[in-house]
Amino acid sequence: MNTKRVVALIIAAVLLFFSIGINTIITIFKTDFFSSFDTMMGSGALTYENVIESGDFTERIANLKVDGVIQDVGEPSIWETVDYNHQAFLEQLDAVLKDETVKAVLLTVNTPGGGVIESEEIYQKLLQIKEEKQIPIYVTMGAMAASGGYYISAPADKIFAQRETITGSIGVIMQSINYEKLAEKIGVEFETIKSGEHKDMFGGSRPSTEEELAMLQEMIDESYEHFVDIIETGRNMSEAEVKKVADGRVLGGSQALRAGLVDEIGNEEAAINALRADYSLEDAELFEYTMDTSSWGLFLGAKLGSMFSPSAESQVLSKIISSTNSPRMMYLYGDY
Repeated sequence: MNTKRVVALIIAAVLLFFSIGINTIITIFKTDFFSSFDTMMGSGALTYENVIESGDFTERIANLKVDGVIQDVGEPSIWETVDYNHQAFLEQLDAVLKDETVKAVLLTVNTPGGGVIESEEIYQKLLQIKEEKQIPIYVTMGAMAASGGYYISAPADKIFAQRETITGSIGVIMQSINYEKLAEKIGVEFETIKSGEHKDMFGGSRPSTEEELAMLQEMIDESYEHFVDIIETGRNMSEAEVKKVADGRVLGGSQALRAGLVDEIGNEEAAINALRADYSLEDAELFEYTMDTSSWGLFLGAKLGSMFSPSAESQVLSKIISSTNSPRMMYLYGDY
């Protein structure tokens, strides 16, 4: 081996070592420092109050908003944002529960629904607010308040929908893709070692047996009946009345009014005016919980995030590794 080749190998080794070292330091720095930085500087689930309509601070109306698919996809960070922050919304409900000045809740719903578990968590928190604080909850529906969106609306004292609102879709869905034939076509074979006959059920690599479909249908039926019970209680309807429209169909605002699923046709302004008039809250302050997007923490976090954020390829790979396409029960209208 000549001298030039030895020198070239040494230089390559030094560059490789240097590259690995720098990447390791950056990874540790991002993981340890910025995870704490997110919390300290307000890029996590910290919320603030924003006054929408000034008024009596001792009698306030909290305007809570569910906008986006109801799923717990984790907390936002300086690296990425989330459309709907489930944990932050639960914290808002807890804040309402503890705040003596909150005398009513206006819940703005604009969602196709989402997870069965997440919808139930919101529903239970709303029930707790009604039972412990004895305050009214009014719902105003946006463009869509379907499936899980209706599930969380059901306990409200009064529901407003617009004529163009898409609501209903009462039911439960679970989906999986069976790609066995596609795999055969391109020459992919599955090798599965399992502890029990049904361990890979509904996993997509083979057709489900009748027995397995029956098992899953039993799960779906149980959640569906619970959904129907929620509406019966919240809307003071009989089981027969609910099941007339509880077959998964979507309804417009006027149809939902005729079916007894909503109380009035009107927008958010109509809902807040009715809430004020019905409970003598004409002078009450109206406020919402929001992120303080003007804070130095978020500004500095965004700048540092742009400097040290993972590459696009790394982010895609991370999502692939951390995500799962395992089927789950959903109160959801549309694709997921």
